[in-house]
Amino acid sequence: MTSELVFVGLGLSGTDGMTVKALNALKECEIIYAEFYTSTLIGTSPEDLEKVIGKKIKVLYRAQVEECDDIIKDAMEHRVAFITAGDTMLATTHVDLRIQAAEAGIPVRVYHGVSIFSGCPTSLGLQPYKFGRTVTLPFLEPNYHPKSPYDHIMENKSRGLHTMILLDIRADELRYMTAHQAIEWLLEGERKWGEGLVTDKTLLCVASKVGSPEERIFAGYPQDLMKMDLGEPLQTLVLPGNLHFMEAFALVRFANAPEEIIEDE
Repeated sequence: MTSELVFVGLGLSGTDGMTVKALNALKECEIIYAEFYTSTLIGTSPEDLEKVIGKKIKVLYRAQVEECDDIIKDAMEHRVAFITAGDTMLATTHVDLRIQAAEAGIPVRVYHGVSIFSGCPTSLGLQPYKFGRTVTLPFLEPNYHPKSPYDHIMENKSRGLHTMILLDIRADELRYMTAHQAIEWLLEGERKWGEGLVTDKTLLCVASKVGSPEERIFAGYPQDLMKMDLGEPLQTLVLPGNLHFMEAFALVRFANAPEEIIEDE
């Protein structure tokens, strides 16, 4: 009897985004669980993955991962894999699952994948170590516009740090916040709270479908971006802090940012 829990990050897109080591490990597993509510694997279905791995995949919803113990029970008697898009250890739920495995005495292997936290800065030419706290914007709902994301971005900005802004995903409803909705979220926040986070001359960056063949990146001022076709979700927004001159050049050359941001540096 083999007892093991194998965590695999699949990368950002496609069935070939995972490492060769990860693929070989999955082929050794008897049971494979997956969740795609934290992040979606661009351009790929579970059926596509099944063909490459040669095994059936049990796709779980949030409650099944957070409240059920099927994965741990199976891993006590089988070699079980838990796969996700991006890097598998970036969600607290997944860390909790690893802790449960450790407490149950189940051996664990982790195969990391490329995530948006490395892919987005790389695509834009921004220096990863200059990013502050990551922020997630929730969908605007009637009477629901929390100020905490605005405050966290403002805190990063006050320290000269870039902010990566993740956009809400409702996988069960197939709803993905768009970059346009995210920019409107920030503009509406500025209208409500007026602390100077976003002005007409605030530079924003949009990265669409990072890591896929359809990747597109943009940089510009809010009202200009609102008029542009910014690609399709999945999208990520970045509000840069203080730019190094190399970062400014990168945004102009890679993302068509206004030339004047080079002159400002």
